[in-house]
Amino acid sequence: MKEAHLIVQGKGGVGKSFTAMIIAQYLAAEAKNEVPVVCFDTDPVNQTFSRYASLKPEIINILTADNTIDTRMFDGLIEKLIETDGIAVVDNGAATFVPLMSYMAENHVDELLKENGVRLILHVPIMGGQALEDCVVGLSQTINAIDADVVVWLNEYNGAIKSSDNKVFTDFSVYKDNKSKIIGIIKVAHRNPDTYEKDIQAMTSANLTFSEIEASSDWGIMPRQRLRTVKRDLFAQLKNLPIWVNQQNGAADE
Repeated sequence: MKEAHLIVQGKGGVGKSFTAMIIAQYLAAEAKNEVPVVCFDTDPVNQTFSRYASLKPEIINILTADNTIDTRMFDGLIEKLIETDGIAVVDNGAATFVPLMSYMAENHVDELLKENGVRLILHVPIMGGQALEDCVVGLSQTINAIDADVVVWLNEYNGAIKSSDNKVFTDFSVYKDNKSKIIGIIKVAHRNPDTYEKDIQAMTSANLTFSEIEASSDWGIMPRQRLRTVKRDLFAQLKNLPIWVNQQNGAADE
């Protein structure tokens, strides 16, 4: 792999699979068939990402017959990241967060990937509202455990990303102390719950991509227009990241 994009966060229900779905679509669109985009789902509890059939995610089964997590099962995934051509997107569940972090740290996976020419990029969602504090802890744990570039996703679905003393994310100590590792911040803006949010929820509930919505006659003109706006906004932000597809297209240098 040229790059491995891992979505990680110890807090559940904060949009990890949504993040994975957006990244996978963007990479596929920008790669323009020059390299394959290969998707993996390691979530043993909620295999949401694997339901996006058009993205063809492969399920990595890390559960034993007794329904316990066997971290040795990650071996096969790491080997695929090294031996397979293309760009990888890996969705990890909250249940696998601690085992995965421990596995990667004790096996020096970050060093191994780098030695084999694979750039590791960690995408960490931060959700506003009650989940914010736990999400920030998850981000800090990730940065401290793994030597990799990090992209932070600020998801405002449940509220603005602000601390109790009204600080915005770029004023948080976790950001200030780790600016050199954070290569980008993607904002998933809060939108009108009666229109935009309902359309996004309908799209994700149906496990459809933006392209599938665009091509479907089952969706009205206005829902498609709103989802087109969401796609444009997110893709424009992703275009600013210093990642392989953007560097090939010259987008990140513009």
